[in-house]
Amino acid sequence: MDLDVTDDLVHGNHVTSLPTNKVPPGKLYKQKYCKRGEVENRFKEQQLELFSDRTSTHTFAGNQLRLWFSSIAYVLMNALRQKCLTKTELQNATVGTIRSKLLKLGALITVSTRRILIAITNSCPYKHIFATAHRRLKILPNTT
Repeated sequence: MDLDVTDDLVHGNHVTSLPTNKVPPGKLYKQKYCKRGEVENRFKEQQLELFSDRTSTHTFAGNQLRLWFSSIAYVLMNALRQKCLTKTELQNATVGTIRSKLLKLGALITVSTRRILIAITNSCPYKHIFATAHRRLKILPNTT
């Protein structure tokens, strides 16, 4: 697919012209436009749900570190969804939903020399999903 790109330097516009006789509109929509929209949705999800827009420190390095933490959190949440939450009610959940339903919960944490115990109340509505995710995490292969 050949693109004819022209720049309007006066106004800063970037115009892309596609030859209509070579690219059917349906194909263009499905192959280019929908994928672009999905990528933008992932950016928006990270920005809104994992606070990647909170860059309010006074130094560039501090803001960069916050953005890195947000990006790492997004990658970890996606991996959790793909590897541990398949065939659960959270398999298609956003990272914000996973965060609020699995990570933001009241629990009693007991730390000993050999293990960390997390006691979740019996009335926790997502206890079964938490247990399923934990069980699946334990059987993942070690990639280090």
